[in-house]
Amino acid sequence: MNVTFFSAKPYDKTFFSELNKQYQFDLTFFETHLGPHIVNAVKENTFCVCVFVNDKLTDEVITILGAKGVKLIALRCAGFNNVDLESAKRNGIHVCRVPAYSPEAVAEHAVAMILALNRKIHKAYNRVREQNFALDGLLGFNLHGKKIGVIGTGKIGKAFIKIMLGFGCTVFAYDKFPDSNFHAPGFSYVSFEQLLRESDVISLHCPLTSENHYMINDAALSMMKPGIMIINTSRGGLINTDDMIKGLKSGKVGYFGLDVYEQEEKLFFRDLSASIIEDDRIQRLMSFPNVLVTGHQAFFTNEALTEIASTTLNSIALVHAGKINQVAAGIILT
Repeated sequence: MNVTFFSAKPYDKTFFSELNKQYQFDLTFFETHLGPHIVNAVKENTFCVCVFVNDKLTDEVITILGAKGVKLIALRCAGFNNVDLESAKRNGIHVCRVPAYSPEAVAEHAVAMILALNRKIHKAYNRVREQNFALDGLLGFNLHGKKIGVIGTGKIGKAFIKIMLGFGCTVFAYDKFPDSNFHAPGFSYVSFEQLLRESDVISLHCPLTSENHYMINDAALSMMKPGIMIINTSRGGLINTDDMIKGLKSGKVGYFGLDVYEQEEKLFFRDLSASIIEDDRIQRLMSFPNVLVTGHQAFFTNEALTEIASTTLNSIALVHAGKINQVAAGIILT
């Protein structure tokens, strides 16, 4: 039974091949992302294609997959905004995902970005390597006592909240569907507007939908405190990059940490050190001294990759065996 991977990196091959020993699937790996340019490389009667965040599963691509006999699209990630679910239904293709591979991995990376930006760790690292031990320009602030705004209280958002409460912060959260069972001293749900007005740090932990696309824009920034810190480890499309650049230039945004970027499929997960990057927006962002960019690595821990491979292969096995009702809730999308 063939499973064809796209956007496959060496670590994908390592983790999936190791865990596949108990399944004995026939795994095929393509490093390129899935799109119209490569979809015909999928062999006839391939059971499953396994994809990642930057693969484009449009109606055109899914229709071709359906004609080739593909029965399952397995996302080895939580987000699914890159898949046309209606097309998958029309073509008789199931879609599954990994909704909770390691919430702590992403939450901890968001905290790492907060600490690095605040205490300017990246600057200090480069400075001392040149034997410069001066502290000028490295002034930070205490996180203890600060107000942290969290947008999205799923598993990752909750993990992040618990960490920030441990720092002695007051945590506000906004979620369209608040969890009435989640309670903690120092934590409360508030309106979106109150969160924007009162937070010292705002961290995004929500999926990208048509409703929240560009939720952080000029209007939202205008309500925030001067010098706000914004962290995005969710999806690039939550932030209007042009508006963010204006906010950085004006000083309204004091710190910006991003592990995701709206046009990242052209940049992330590849070595472009010898290339000319033509994306002016990402180049502009990286030119700011108060911006920290990482290449979609928040998920990248040993525990997370093990869980991703395990959950994905188990879902493929269950669907192949016709045991869809045994797949955990939230994993099967169609």
